[in-house]
Amino acid sequence: MTLKIYLSGEIHTDWRDQITTGATGLNVTFDSPVTHHDASDDCGVAIMGAEENKFWHDNKGANLNAIRTRHGIVNADIVVVRFGEKYKQWNAAFDAGYAAALGKSLIVMHGPEHQHPLKEVDAAALAVVETPQQVVEILNYVLNGTLP
Repeated sequence: MTLKIYLSGEIHTDWRDQITTGATGLNVTFDSPVTHHDASDDCGVAIMGAEENKFWHDNKGANLNAIRTRHGIVNADIVVVRFGEKYKQWNAAFDAGYAAALGKSLIVMHGPEHQHPLKEVDAAALAVVETPQQVVEILNYVLNGTLP
């Protein structure tokens, strides 16, 4: 069995690299949103033309990014959503809700400081973890039935 994993959420740390490296040898494939912040913000105006109003600038980018995000979540077997410490990631919460609404297996990752504010998101998840290594261990267990 090959599992398709969609890695959603904060883009300011190397958590995705830690998971993909840790999952070497497992029968998994990974997908994610565009993680280059400026490219993600400016893709709409770079492709479809400039906007004077920042709302429409952001709207164009959000819509283009939604094409990739929706495709990734719909085609995933497991969706991992990471909430970082530095920024409020409303998009990550949206992705978690979308994945839950589609009945996707959802793993949520965040530190203890987000336990209370994310209690509803956590309740929709099949696993709530704090580290990328825990995600790798879940994938190994699901695929091979082995414990760390």
